[in-house]
Amino acid sequence: MIGTHSYEHVNLCNLTDEAAVEQVDKTNQVILELTGEYPQYIRPPFGCWKENLDYKTTMMEVLWDVDPRDWATDNSSVIAARVLDKVQENDIILLHDASESSVKAAFQIIDTLQEQGYVFVTVEELMME
Repeated sequence: MIGTHSYEHVNLCNLTDEAAVEQVDKTNQVILELTGEYPQYIRPPFGCWKENLDYKTTMMEVLWDVDPRDWATDNSSVIAARVLDKVQENDIILLHDASESSVKAAFQIIDTLQEQGYVFVTVEELMME
C-alpha cells in the first residue's frame, strides 16, 4: 500500500489551502507515474491535515496512535520501550525508516508484540474493520 506524505515534508496546516493541495497533488503525480496507481491514503507530515481539504481529495487520512519520537534518538531500545509502554490493541505505530535505530526498534517491537499475542495487519485491514 502506498500513500502520500507531501512533496517537501512541510506542515500542511501552515500553508494556504492551494499550497497544501499542491504539495499533495505533486506527490500523487510522481507516485502515479512510478506505480501506475493513484494513492488512496495520506499521512500528513506532523499529523496536521485541514478538514476542509477533504473535499479537494478523495484520499483517506491515516494518522497514528503511538509516536515514540524515533527521530529524536538513535537508541533503538529507547524507541522500542516508548512504543511498548503505550501500545494497545488496534493502535497504529509511527516509525520512520530513515534511521537504523528505528528499523532495529521495529524488529524489537514486532518480536515482543507477537510474543504477547498481537497480530499485525495492514492499515487498510485495520481501517476497514
